[in-house]
Amino acid sequence: MGNLSEGPAVETQTVTTAPSNTKYESGRGLDVGTANLASAIQDKDGNVTIKIQRNAFIDIDADHFTRNMLTKLNVQYVSVNGKMVVVGDPAFELANILNKETRRPMKGGVISPGENEAMPIEKILLENLLGPPNYPNEKCYFSVPADPIDADFNVVYHKGIFSTMLKKQGYDPRSILEGHAVVFAELAEDDFTGIGISCGGGMFNICVCYKSIPALSFSTTKGGDWIDRNVAQVLGIKASRATALKERGMNLLNPKSREEEAVEIYYRNLISYTLESIKTRFEHSSGMPSFPDPVEIVCAGGTSMIGGFIEVFRDELHAIKFPLEVKNIRRADDPLYSVAKGCLVASLSDI
Repeated sequence: MGNLSEGPAVETQTVTTAPSNTKYESGRGLDVGTANLASAIQDKDGNVTIKIQRNAFIDIDADHFTRNMLTKLNVQYVSVNGKMVVVGDPAFELANILNKETRRPMKGGVISPGENEAMPIEKILLENLLGPPNYPNEKCYFSVPADPIDADFNVVYHKGIFSTMLKKQGYDPRSILEGHAVVFAELAEDDFTGIGISCGGGMFNICVCYKSIPALSFSTTKGGDWIDRNVAQVLGIKASRATALKERGMNLLNPKSREEEAVEIYYRNLISYTLESIKTRFEHSSGMPSFPDPVEIVCAGGTSMIGGFIEVFRDELHAIKFPLEVKNIRRADDPLYSVAKGCLVASLSDI
């Protein structure tokens, strides 16, 4: 790779379209998340464009009434295996209207083995998100989870599937660990040294990095979906309702209802579990580098966006004997876009 410190030092613009005459640098970043997909591209003036959509879909009855309803709501749908399917953000909104669960092409950070429509849905979502490459065989760095420490599977198949889909779209695909992408996006001023944590829907991905080189990378299979499932179970509600509850603006430091108290309990448990996992792995890994200075911990991903997350993280860190001296714990400036931006940094640096 080239000089990583010269990544896209620009302000992120979250837009869905750009002027047709915009000239882009060659190279893209793609965050392949369980809950969301996000792409990043930089133009010749150094502006970064981010596109994001939910990694979800819902299939509905293909009758005249439903078609009319979708038309009135201005909801686009596609036909997959003879079914009417709504994908992306509209699928989540429609699920709440119809009191149904969205379906996920991915589960636990990887392609869902129980979804027969997973592959064609992901193909549609990627085509909508990326479009064709701007240059022949344009490099596209895409995020992959690290192997989990609490489940017996690897990510080889998942990585191969997305690599194949991107190749068919005309890209030159390269993979990067999700936590490593957070380090690239957020820790340039620290010489890419510190801990990047991607707090996703399916997994938490952790990367302990020293001067851009991963010293320790792993994932856990507890993430935002784990919180939703458990909150839904104890309260007797739909998981999509639990998701909406998290996203409506609650604060973990001040739960105002029984529902919010359940969310706070499971968030605190998840954060404690993550920190204990880092501590255990660090203490039992051989050849760990010596960190001469206190390190920064940066949390990214949609699951980190709830109010009070960083404060609870600090509380749980202080409750254990952490193996590294920590100078600061913070949330990424743009938590939903951090992984995509880190993938873009890797892509541009490679080029």
